[in-house]
Amino acid sequence: MPTFGVLGSGEVGQVLAKGLKDHGYQVRIGSRTPAKLADYSEQTGIQAGTFAEVGQWGEALVLSVAGNGAEEALGLVGRDALRGKLVIDTTNPIADEPPEQGVLKCATTPNSSLMEDLQRAYPEARFVKAFNSVGSARMVDPDFHGVRPTMFYCGNDAAAKATVARVLDQFGWEAEDMGGAMAARAIEPLAVLWCIPGFLRDSWTHAFKLLR
Repeated sequence: MPTFGVLGSGEVGQVLAKGLKDHGYQVRIGSRTPAKLADYSEQTGIQAGTFAEVGQWGEALVLSVAGNGAEEALGLVGRDALRGKLVIDTTNPIADEPPEQGVLKCATTPNSSLMEDLQRAYPEARFVKAFNSVGSARMVDPDFHGVRPTMFYCGNDAAAKATVARVLDQFGWEAEDMGGAMAARAIEPLAVLWCIPGFLRDSWTHAFKLLR
């Protein structure tokens, strides 16, 4: 089992870090200001550090920052620390504008994706898109009355995707491989779709399910 460094100290990062620890992984969490995680570290036993420290320590990484800060966060980790590592990319390219009729705006076009941009910027890393299409409250051990929800994931590296599939299974998800990094063009907009019931009806507890 790889050690996981979680890059991002917001709600998503904290939930995924604790979930990984609860499922037997060694985990550390990174922040631009690690001191603000003192209470979280005391409660969970998860050590906090800078992006650079946590990025170098982790054998695999989870990128859980705002989409517009993703490339900067990876830059703080550094290319040498990213080389060969799995990076679970939970980010979405949400534009800095309010939703319109419940629909968020994206900074990417239909023929591009944030993860593809990150993979091009840091080719030494092995990116896998996952955990971007559900709220943090349902990311780990989601309870849908015995029905496993579906998490769509994609990436160019088969071994990296196999690790993500194993984590998803441990977390209670049905993992659905959508192929290479280009599929992020379809997976990232699922976050926009997922948010619409929230903005329109204050409903934030749903998830997607692929039926056959």
